[in-house]
Parts: sequence; structure tokens; C-alpha cells
Amino acid sequence: MTATEPGFLDWRTHSTGPALPCRICGRLSILRDEKERPCHKTCAETRLAPSTSDTREQIPMHSNDFLTAALSAAARGWHVFPLRPDDKRPAIDRWEQRATTDPDRIRRCWTAGSYNVGIACGPSCLVVLDFDARKTGQAAPAGSEGYMHGWGVFTDLCGDLGHPVPDDTYAVTTGRGGLHLYFRHPEAVELRNTAGALGWLIDTRARGGYVVAAGSIVAGRAYTIRQDVPTAGMPSWLGERLRPAPLRPEGPPVVIELPADRRGAYVRAAIDGTLSKLAEVGEGGRNHALFMAAQTLGQLAAGGAVAEDTVTAVLTDAAARLGLRPREIERTIASGLRAGARRPRQVA
Repeated sequence: MTATEPGFLDWRTHSTGPALPCRICGRLSILRDEKERPCHKTCAETRLAPSTSDTREQIPMHSNDFLTAALSAAARGWHVFPLRPDDKRPAIDRWEQRATTDPDRIRRCWTAGSYNVGIACGPSCLVVLDFDARKTGQAAPAGSEGYMHGWGVFTDLCGDLGHPVPDDTYAVTTGRGGLHLYFRHPEAVELRNTAGALGWLIDTRARGGYVVAAGSIVAGRAYTIRQDVPTAGMPSWLGERLRPAPLRPEGPPVVIELPADRRGAYVRAAIDGTLSKLAEVGEGGRNHALFMAAQTLGQLAAGGAVAEDTVTAVLTDAAARLGLRPREIERTIASGLRAGARRPRQVA
């Protein structure tokens, strides 16, 4: 059967364009049919295929929705790379450098497997606000007990500061009920990933980070377009709140007094080792590393091996040198100390 027979189209000479809803299935497509209407190749062929009970006359077509999602994102100028199937972890190393908008590279990758689609925010000049839904049984920080979603935290923040909610932009609903708001990266400042800088249940992804694109499926749950409009520029007030804090000038570290016995030597080694690990963490993981450091040393503080004020002082100093914001540092250390206190560790 040739490509010109009824029900099969020769798409080699057909055009492409901006991602628009397919005229048949409604999902985004960068392809155009013979009348320049947005349409997936498989949708058009299914619609045109003659009805017959002889299955030998029909050629099954494979619809690669992940390829469509990748091409749609690339058509917006966003650099994409493969994520593991049904997962949000990268399927390749050096994903930020290898992310691409090249349709040929994208087709080669996504015809080789049903990969989810990641969008590298840095090369795509994007800042994405990530609002999480509160998990069942998840404890809230003081003052946030009534919130069930990061979106509520954000809208209240906007109201408190006297700014309209900047929701007129491209948006994606995540598989677990979260929300991603996409913004163009502001000029004259380099934004990085943050965790909690805008409030509880709110993270941001910028240079060094990525998001899962609409059309992907993670743990059996789909990421879908919630609002298909052009990506808005980031409001200046929001960019200022996300601006990285300047690195603390180099200076002598905090000096702590510990007993000159075996017990003191053990505690000092624990503190030094924890601070060394914290200093080695790269962008995007420092907040979590600070929490783990506070939890580790919090166990020793709860067991009476070292004063909690001492732990707070050394961790605050180390985190400030890494460029974390004071409010973020204070909140994260306090949370880690509380977690550590639930499992005290004594030094003989």
C-alpha cells in the first residue's frame, strides 16, 4: 500500500508551525495538514482510514504522544531532554548542556523510547514557580497550618504585598495536583532554584533546574496544560524576591569551644565532617543539605553532646557563605533541629 492511497497521507512535504490544538483530538500539535490546519499525522490518518472488517488491509499506527509533547515544547523555544519513562528523573547525564530545540534530534530521541519530557529552564530562559499540594499528614510550619496548597500561600503573599496575582501566563497542572506557572527570565539578574523563598509549598526552577513538561506521565499521572497562553514576563517585584543573596565575604569561621577530651574530639569531628559535606553541595540541593546537616547535629544536641545554640551558629555561618537567604537559613535549621531532636544521640 502506498502513501497516496486513501487513508494515508504523505507528510514529508507538510509544514509545521507553532503548537496549536489538533483539530481532531484537541492536543497540541506543531504539524499542519494539507489545508494548513493543526493536526497530528496519526489523527488525520485515523479519521481518513476506510472502514473495513478485513484487518489485513489496515496498518496499525503508533501515536508517540511523548514525541508530540517534546516537539510542542521545542516549538515554543524551550530546550528539552528525555526523562525516564513514568518518572521525573533525567534519562541522560549533562542534561542542561544537552537539552535541545532541534526537531531532528528530538525525533531521534523520542522515537527510540517513550521518554517523558524535561524542560531545562536555564537554556530556555524560563523561571517556573512550582506550587505543591499538601500531602496527607504533612506537618505545616508555624503560621501555615491552614494552607492545603502552595497556590493559596502565593495568592496571600501577593495580597499582603499589594500586588495582583500574576496568573496570566502559561500554566501546567502536575500529576499530583500541583501547579507550574511559567515566566520569562528577567534581564540583568541570574535567578537560581529556590525552595521556600516565596513561602511554604512553593519552589522555583531557573538556571540549573528543570520541570516536567505537559504531556508527560509520572507514576501513572499525567501533566496537562492548564492555561495555554504566551509565557508572561516575570513581575519585577517577584524577581527581586528571588534574587540570590550576595555571598558572604570570606572571613574567619565561627569558633566553638569543646572539651579537649575524647568526647569533645568526637563532636568536633562530627561538626567538621557535616560542614565539609554541606560546602560540597551544588546549586539546587543546598537547602535540603542544610536540613540534613541540622538534623544530624540536632541529634547530638538533643543527646547533650553539644549546645543547640552552637549548632545553630555554625550552620548559619556555613549556609550564609553558600548564599542562602537569612530567612530560609533560619527556617531550615530550625526544622532540621526539630527532626534531629526526635532521635537523640549520646556520645559516651
